Amino acid sequence: MELKEKCISQEIIYKGKIINVRLDTVLLPNGRTATREVVHHPGAVGIIACLGEHILMVRQYRYALAKETLEIPAGKIDPGEKPEKCAVRELREETGYEGNMQFLGVFHTSPGFADEIIYLYLATNLKWSPLKADEDEFLGVIKVPWAEAVRMVTTNQIQDAKSVLGILLAQKVLA
Repeated sequence: MELKEKCISQEIIYKGKIINVRLDTVLLPNGRTATREVVHHPGAVGIIACLGEHILMVRQYRYALAKETLEIPAGKIDPGEKPEKCAVRELREETGYEGNMQFLGVFHTSPGFADEIIYLYLATNLKWSPLKADEDEFLGVIKVPWAEAVRMVTTNQIQDAKSVLGILLAQKVLA
């Protein structure tokens, strides 16, 4: 049996600044119909920024979680922007640094209901080259020793998925 679902109709039920939400009616492989709620996101990047034996991370308050998180620098891809260009821009905006970018991989954040993908990059040979930060973003940049970052991932102190995956992929590349 083929597992693919066929879209019969689509309705945009929310249009926002960052996401849109669509309600789709689909034809299932068994001939029945069902609805699917789909969150559309333009995609994002995450950057593992190596500064000597440290990585640069950002502390920021995440409203949806109602708490402060520790994450790798990251951001949303602008319309028409290539992921690597976005990674360069976001690293400069969030940390003040730029460097050589190496693609690490891409992943789907929540494929059960969202189409968001995040491209991960490793930034090395960093040099100071700041850009103005976004007006609605308040970040604290900290240097975390590599071993400490990996320990924080394995002890569940870093819970952000892009940060966890990015740190582990970068560790493998740098080993």
